[in-house]
Order: sequence, then structure tokens, then C-alpha cells
Amino acid sequence: MASPLLLGIDTGGTYTDAVLFRDEGGVIAKAKALTTRHELSEGIAGAVGAALENGCVPASQIAMVSLSTTLATNALVEGQGGLAALVMIGFGPEDIARGGLSEALGSDPVIFLPGGHDVHGNETPLDMSALDEALPSLGSVVSSFAVAGYFAVRNPAHEIRVRDRIREISHRPVTCSHELSSKLGGPRRALTTLLNARLVSIIDRLIASTEGFLQKSGIDAPLMVVRGDGALMSAAEARLRPIETILSGPAASLVGARYLTGLDEAVVSDIGGTTTDVAILQGGRPKLAPDGADVGGHNTMVEAVALRTYGLGGDSEVHIDDRGLEAKITLGPRRLLPLSLLAATHGESVLQALDMQLRASHAGRQDGRFALRISLSDAHVEGLQAQELSLLARIGSTPAPLNSLLVMNSQKAVLDRLVARGLVHLSGITPSDALHVLGRQRQWNADAARLGLQIAARRRSGAGRQIAASAEDLARNIVDRLTRQSSEVILAACLAEDGAEAIDPAVSLAVDRALKRVPGIARFSLELDRPLVGLGASARVYYPAIADMLGAQSVIPADADVANAIGAVVGQIRVVIAVTVTSPEDGIYVVAGAGETMTVVGEAAALKTARDRATAGARDKAGQEGAGDILISVDEKISAPEVEGSRKLVEAVVTATATGRPRMTHAQD
Repeated sequence: MASPLLLGIDTGGTYTDAVLFRDEGGVIAKAKALTTRHELSEGIAGAVGAALENGCVPASQIAMVSLSTTLATNALVEGQGGLAALVMIGFGPEDIARGGLSEALGSDPVIFLPGGHDVHGNETPLDMSALDEALPSLGSVVSSFAVAGYFAVRNPAHEIRVRDRIREISHRPVTCSHELSSKLGGPRRALTTLLNARLVSIIDRLIASTEGFLQKSGIDAPLMVVRGDGALMSAAEARLRPIETILSGPAASLVGARYLTGLDEAVVSDIGGTTTDVAILQGGRPKLAPDGADVGGHNTMVEAVALRTYGLGGDSEVHIDDRGLEAKITLGPRRLLPLSLLAATHGESVLQALDMQLRASHAGRQDGRFALRISLSDAHVEGLQAQELSLLARIGSTPAPLNSLLVMNSQKAVLDRLVARGLVHLSGITPSDALHVLGRQRQWNADAARLGLQIAARRRSGAGRQIAASAEDLARNIVDRLTRQSSEVILAACLAEDGAEAIDPAVSLAVDRALKRVPGIARFSLELDRPLVGLGASARVYYPAIADMLGAQSVIPADADVANAIGAVVGQIRVVIAVTVTSPEDGIYVVAGAGETMTVVGEAAALKTARDRATAGARDKAGQEGAGDILISVDEKISAPEVEGSRKLVEAVVTATATGRPRMTHAQD
């Protein structure tokens, strides 16, 4: 009997990927569709529908669906989210300045309440008068509430009382800090809780949209979501703790890389159109950021992969500096619409403009570049200055050559502002065009790519020579530059992991000599201590040369182009519960976490209580998340120094980890 059919979905910035998967057969079918930002379910429907058609299987056979997404990450980076009110219990206004909380809070309302607990869980009386006074008016203004109490990780009683009062009066969603993190550090925990509250409505819309699509398609299966650490959580839990989905996409990519390669130790580099993401596989799991995920300038307490993102991809802008004796090529960080893609979508007008520019007796500085208006709606042009409105009016729904659009030098800055506002796309030569010229990429219009590179190749350096002998010559130089820049960013990420951030591979003479393998009496060489796994649709084209430059084994799995969607579907549910034991006086021990704080006599009894609580809590939570065949592991960290010949327990932390694959529905054929 065949194992259950699983569906993995990854909603990326450009494409939505779908994979049909069985445990014993691997990938059954896969498909891509453009991500539809205005209505995500359309892109999901396109990708899933194509995958089902490719796999020749009915939707009713799907037993589980798993989703990875960049939605929460993008929202934090772009400052989006609902208006949230923060309730601080036992904190004062001076605490807002700590942990980046003030910058994150902005103009959102905050309420201070007397209360909270000490390190042993003993309470200061809670006074909710200020909350009761504010709730009637706030409840109709904010979309959600965040509650953070002093030492709530040692005793969450006050957070729970405040949460219940808010729900009773306002009926709004409420996030408590003890539900998100068991770590000390009140302001950072409050920051994490506030950001979570803002994301509730955004992730709720994504999940509702996905569930609506599944229902319409006849897919009756549990929906899981990838967390930022690569583990899975139920859709219901993702609605409550959406902040845990930040870096979901890259985490799924790492899990997919582990499954596809079987490697326990690797450097994983995922190249897209705009960016390259670099992370480390260690011990068979994604290496996590030790201090929590840092996204959009917010240093959160969310466990997530340690990821470094660089503005370098297949559609990166090609910069040619021809002022020196030798022309220099650099790439990125801005993304351009490749000329080959522009011509594929807009036809002969692009080819005719490029051909005319190539035939001209004198080359123009803006030759080979176009502007394309993204939105024609007047609603998007509010706040534009007269110069910007005038230039935008000259850019229609067909590509406008920059050499005729920009009649004055000052208009270049105006155009850049329109691009920054997201109203205009720029198009020009990119590494994707170079691959079309070399015949290593074929999905778009190779003629436009060749014309664009021929135009660029005839530019002259400061020595008066053409910067390249032909379009093919320039294409090879661009691909070589991507190889070198990719090697530099991967090496920078690895050096940072080794604590050697001071070495900048882009400017280091020693690194330059090692990468170029310059001969000499003193020879420099470098190599990675583990394989380099290349992911992304163009990985097979670029990464063998990159790995060779870095002295690493190149590993490019067969389904590298959909590794994120595979990672979404092969992951496990993973729940971690921590219980803390402290001793306020000799022989008396306080057990906090996974339930009400309690006092126990005797260290052995206290530690046993902590183990039992942590184990039961992890098992129950994993079951609620939808895990079956749950495995439990327990770790203990005990700080008990000997003072004046007597052992004194300062703190013991007992951590139980529950793991298991999600339970499947019994799908019907």
C-alpha cells in the first residue's frame, strides 16, 4: 500500500512552488506559478493545480498539506501589520527604552499596570484599574493586544489574568509573552510579543486563504506551517504565534537540503532572482541564531535559522565601470527585469528598440535599459512631486527606452525615486541574460539578451578599448563575476560563523590571492570543511564553479529548484518545554514552568517534579500540534556551585523536547 500523498507549498517573493510527495517515492510531481501578492490563493491554486495535473493524481488523495512562507518576514522588514496595544505588568516607562522596544512600539498605545513577580515567582499585587479604564476605547481601535509581565516566565499568573480580562471585554486576539519564550529579558520578550500581535491578522489572512483554496479543491487534510527553526506547527498554532513563522522559507530550504542530500554538515546557499541566502547545516539540523532571529532591525527572541542574506541573484543589475584602464564589472544589490524576460512578455517593441540602439553610430549611456510602469492606478501616486508625476505619465504599459525617456541628467534621480516607490520597474542586462547568450538558460528571449550584451560590449574603457570582444565574451565575464561575488558572500557567512567577521573577503588581499590561486613563494589557499549545497532554479549553472573556487565539494540535488516546498513537507513537529528550579532558602525549591508555580521540599523531589512536568507538557503540546508517534528527549542544566564547602543550587533548567511526524488524514482515492 502506498504511503500517504503529501503536498508542500512555498510562497516566495516571485514564485509559489508546489510539490507532491510520498515518503517511499520522494517527489511525485512539482510545479511553479507566479506569486499573486494581491490574492495569494491564486498563485497557490496555479502551482498546486499544475502539480496535480503533472502527477496525474486526484486532490482527494492528499493526506497532509504543509506551507512555508516569507509573509511574516516581509511584513516585519516593511513595517507592516495591524495596530496593537502593549500591556506592561510590573514595568515602568523607563523600560520601554530597553531592548529596542521603543523603536518597535512607535505610536502604538501602551498601558502600565502595577504587578509582576520576582525571580522565584512571588507576586507583587496586580492592579488592573488602568486596563479597565482604557479597554472600552482601545478595543475599537486596535486589532490585537500584547501582554508582557515582569518575570512572567517564572510565574505567568498575572499575564493570564490580564489576557482573560481583555478577551472578556474587547474580544480581540491577545498574545502573552510567556507563550512565546521561556527566556529572561522582559523588554525583548515584550518586543517579541508586540510584533507577534501585529502579525496575527496578516498570517490569519494567509491561512484562511489557503484553507479556502483547499476546501474548494476537495483537499480534506490537516494544514501545517513551517516555523523559523525548520520545525512544523499546526495552522491553528501559527494563527496564535505568527511571529514563529519568520524566516519560514529559508528554514524550509535547509530542511529540504538535508532531506535531498542526506548531509549532516554542509554550507547551504540558495540563489534566487534577487538575493542569495547562506546558512549552515550542523548535526543534521539548521544552525540556529543563538540570540534569536533579527529581522527588519528587530532583535526578537524567536528561535530561527542563522541566516545571512545578500543582494546577489540571477536578476541582479550589472554595473560596468569603464572609467579605468580596465573595465570592472560588479553585480547588485538592485534587481532588474532581465531583457530576455522583458522581450518575452512585451514582444517586438523591445527587440526593435535594442536593434536601433545597436545600429546607431554613437552609443548612449542609457542604451540597453528600459522603464516599465508597474501600476496604472491613480491611488498609488499620492504624494508624488510634479517632476515625478510628469515622468511617470510618460511611462506607459509598454517598455520605454531610457535613452529617449531621460532627456536631462536630473531626471535620472527622479526615475530612481519612482523605482523606490515601487511604481516603475527598470530593465537591463543581468546574469540571466548572460546565460541566455551562452545557451545555458532558454526559457525567455535569447535574441533580446544578445542585443543587450552586444550594446554593452561596445562600450570603451579609459584605455580606449572595447570592454569585450563580443556578446559571448561579455557574458562569460558577467558569469565569472557572479561566481566571484557568490564565493565572497558564502565565505563571509562562513567566516562570521567562525567568529572572524573582521576578515572581509571582498577587500582582503590574502583572500583574493587564495581565490585566484596566485602562484608565489608564499602561496595562499582556502577551503570549506564541508560540502557546498547549491539550491535555486539556476543552482546547477552557477554552483559547480563557485564550489571549485572555494575548494569545496559541490552538491546540487535533483530537485534543488523546489527545495523549500520539499522542506515544508518532510519536516517534523518539534516542541520544547523548559521548567526551572530555584532555591530561595535552604531545603525549599520553587518549580516554575509548564503549569502553576509550586514549592517543593528537597532538591531530588523538585528535579523529579520538573522532569515530569517538562515531559508531560512537551508530549501534550506536540499532540495538540498534531504529532503522532512522539519521541521525548530530556536535557538538564544545573548550576550548583560549592560555597564555603556547602553545595548551593542556584538554578536548574530541565528541557524536554518532543518530536514527531504530523498525523495524516485517511485520504480517499
